Amino acid sequence: MLNDEQLELQQLARDFAEAELRPYTAIWDEQRSLDDSVFEKLAESGFLGMMIPEEHGGLGFELATYLTVLEELAWGDAAVALSVAIHNGPVAELVRRHGSDGQKSDWLPRMATGEVLGAFALSEPESGSDASSISTTAHFDGYEWVLDGTKRWVTNGARAGLVVVFARTDEDGLSAFLVPTDVAGYMAGDQEKTLGMRASETVSVRLNGVRLPADAQVGEAGQGLRYALEVLDLGRIGIAMQATGIGRAAIEHAAGYALERQQFGRPIARFGALQAKLADAAQRVAGGRALAFQAGAVWSRQAEHGGRRGLDGVTAQAAIAKLAASEAASFASDEAIQIFGGYGYMRHYPVERLLRDAKGTEIYEGTNEIMRRVIAGEILREAGDENF
Repeated sequence: MLNDEQLELQQLARDFAEAELRPYTAIWDEQRSLDDSVFEKLAESGFLGMMIPEEHGGLGFELATYLTVLEELAWGDAAVALSVAIHNGPVAELVRRHGSDGQKSDWLPRMATGEVLGAFALSEPESGSDASSISTTAHFDGYEWVLDGTKRWVTNGARAGLVVVFARTDEDGLSAFLVPTDVAGYMAGDQEKTLGMRASETVSVRLNGVRLPADAQVGEAGQGLRYALEVLDLGRIGIAMQATGIGRAAIEHAAGYALERQQFGRPIARFGALQAKLADAAQRVAGGRALAFQAGAVWSRQAEHGGRRGLDGVTAQAAIAKLAASEAASFASDEAIQIFGGYGYMRHYPVERLLRDAKGTEIYEGTNEIMRRVIAGEILREAGDENF
């Protein structure tokens, strides 16, 4: 249950989404770009500093509060919510957890104010689900790190001021690096033409002899894969809440249309088959939301006290939440299109966009096939097979 402060913040986020996102989401989708002004408004509202501690200029929200706000932003526009989630989640959390005091004081205050937007560069053309096969290299020449390689599917990659890049070092395995995007050799490609979340800035990034100071490495050498998997758990919980916002929007649009649309002398909302569609969609979306909050509670408890692996650990719980919530969003959006009938298939109405957006939550930060593998692996690990 949300407390009074969280309910107030939920309403503030909903009001923001209603006023600043929903009137423009169809336009952004069509032009495949978010206006710069929306990031300025997000920063003014504090939404770019939600997961950044107060001592570094952020709001220092508890995870449940952050997830509540994220759902409302996704209800307004999924592409905006994705940008906010990458910035607040994997990027800010990795710097907060593993950055040096200097790295924290240098980057977190600027991220909190929106001066710097964060991006996360893990995947590569030949390394998607298998992060251990990364080929981007980082070589220390005695004075500086030199990075070379190509990253794919980098959200915020051209707009960002800071990118967390994972690269293979000569001796230690994978390490994480903080890369300012104004450094020589950092090149963002053209925006990808995606099915959904078309306004989200997803690009390839080329690192061509990028030179970084010795202190650009985050945390311990060779711990990059562990750090990446750690913050991806948080990212997947955020995706579950993004999906919940999408699914909720689909249900609301469908219900409103069903009350207006007349057939056979009465609103189609009076037909039992249509009511069953709404009920089934609501049940699945509510389940996804509950699982996201549960995974968030496990994440918070594990961050404070340490945690266990297995089905009750955060890795399994985050994967379960993402799996359930993303499939619920796709189900709800598909059912909304059926309720709209022929109109639902047209670009003029919002539900076809919601289905396209929902599909993305089944793919990014680990496909749902990988989520099933992760969940099964944790179950088998708990049963005694340490090879998982």
